[in-house]
Amino acid sequence: MRGRTALLLMGMGLFAGCATRATKPQPPETDSGSGKDDPKVTRREKMPGTYLGEGLASFYGPGLHGRPTASGEKFNQNAMTAAHRTARFGSCVKVMNMENGRQVEVRVNDRGPFVDGRIIDLSKAAAKSLDMLDKGLARVRLYRCGVRVSEVPLDLWAIPA
Repeated sequence: MRGRTALLLMGMGLFAGCATRATKPQPPETDSGSGKDDPKVTRREKMPGTYLGEGLASFYGPGLHGRPTASGEKFNQNAMTAAHRTARFGSCVKVMNMENGRQVEVRVNDRGPFVDGRIIDLSKAAAKSLDMLDKGLARVRLYRCGVRVSEVPLDLWAIPA
């Protein structure tokens, strides 16, 4: 009895190994009719390599002025700085307000924003340059700047005599 069961299992395994695999069904193709890409949609592959993303920007300032940031420096609401979740401290980010086309370059010195749906927190000065102080929020697009900017004092690198 055991021999027949083993033979039956081996035969079933042999047939299963020789069976063809089922193919994944292809999704139906949708044709917009015109053949052109929709100009309202920004496709990731069409964006430059410096593109970081887009979303809502907010600003922070008066309540945190003078307090330490995540990078260790004191927060200055009058400087062109920002808080970003993943960008390196000292890196430069170009922020473009998609509502009015204004742009500003800021230096990342803090972590945040910690509110869902927001991509960057700007200092009060940067928000003023983007003309978003009245609303408090603005739809923005982020790009990397060409060079990394850092505010490490040069005398820290001096070799003592």
